Amino acid sequence: MPRPVILVVDDDPGVRESFRLILEDHYDVLDVPDGPQALETVRASQVDLVLLDIRLPEMDGIEVLERIKTIDDGVEVILVTAVKTVRTAVAAMKLGAFDYLTKPFEEDELLQLVRRALEKRALEREVAFLRAELARTMASEEIVGQHPAMQKLRRMIAQVAPTTATVLVSGQSGTGKELIARAIHAQGPRRDKPFVAVNPAAIVESLIESELFGHERGAFTGAHARKLGKFELAQGGTLFLDEIGTLKAELQAKLLRVLQEREIERVGGTRSIKIDVRVVAATNVDLKEAMRAGSFREDLYYRLNVVPIEVPPLSERFTDVPLLVDHFVRRYTREFNKRVDGLSHEALTALKEYRWPGNVRELQNVIERCVVLAEDPLVELNDLPLDVLLPEHRLKVRRAERLPLKQASEQFERQVVLRIMERVKGNQSEAARILGVHRNSLKRMLARWKSS
Repeated sequence: MPRPVILVVDDDPGVRESFRLILEDHYDVLDVPDGPQALETVRASQVDLVLLDIRLPEMDGIEVLERIKTIDDGVEVILVTAVKTVRTAVAAMKLGAFDYLTKPFEEDELLQLVRRALEKRALEREVAFLRAELARTMASEEIVGQHPAMQKLRRMIAQVAPTTATVLVSGQSGTGKELIARAIHAQGPRRDKPFVAVNPAAIVESLIESELFGHERGAFTGAHARKLGKFELAQGGTLFLDEIGTLKAELQAKLLRVLQEREIERVGGTRSIKIDVRVVAATNVDLKEAMRAGSFREDLYYRLNVVPIEVPPLSERFTDVPLLVDHFVRRYTREFNKRVDGLSHEALTALKEYRWPGNVRELQNVIERCVVLAEDPLVELNDLPLDVLLPEHRLKVRRAERLPLKQASEQFERQVVLRIMERVKGNQSEAARILGVHRNSLKRMLARWKSS
């Protein structure tokens, strides 16, 4: 089993040698005299713990600590100083330092502190591994479907996940593009690193650059402290850029530079920061059409579209609807601790005949609502939302032409009333007012349907 690696950062050769003599019997020890070399070593080597002097040439220990954490947040750092001040200690702890060591120190004190820091590092690695394995299993289980298009999709994920290639996922809203991105991350070598998702379309335009690249204190009104952007937060892992087609031209140019140079510059900053992030982008618009219209850069498109993955809409794989229904019923019965065995044949047929303009997300919401409101173990046709049953939304209605007019009218009336009752959360007086009937008439209808 490889020994833990400790990096000693101190501009005094005698101090570095002292640390080496104390530690080298139990650990592999590296040493450098300044911050830049420390950062380069952390990037190039597998470092578990850094013993970092506060007073260094070029950049002080606090800045080195912050930059180490952007490179690898899992590296433990113990700050070493001749004078321990409360202010410095607080600043160090906020930036993620494990502890402080004040010179002069006892050998046993150092070894005990190092041992505790490495135990924490080992425990966090184990937790990260278990979480990654769970995420990988869950991500695979969430991609539900046996349609040939879904089988092809799973094969593509398995092929691209072990690589570092940039991926562009395209598909209609609600098809599960973020789920695909998470599966790529969970099945790849970066699975124990962060997965960070950002949707530029959901962010105020003036703040998108800061959200992506971060900002320095005082960069603009309201920037009271330094903030790390999504790229830095995803360091070593995967950044998922949703609805990439909504980015304005200026940000498209900056994103292109980041992808080419592998470095960012915070808003208001003066230096470049190296980043190691895999990018998975997604779009629900045709980017080729956007290029022709002049709203999306051609060079950025080709930089993102290294590996294109297209997610099919649910309307093209109706055969997967029963599998998805079963998947969501099991999920929500566990979540809400309810007994729902499934859907009746009529209800399932109605779901298969619906066009699903909102794709899998809409189906998921329908099943969640059915489980929440279910009073019996079997979800019946009349328990489905009116949206799914109305003729203008379906390929065909449940053989309505075979029913007597009175029975068909009764079914439609029941669906309208129950939908209104659902909307007003069971308030019969409010439902009667909306429907334009007397409350007693409504009560008689509900009682009749309950007994039937």
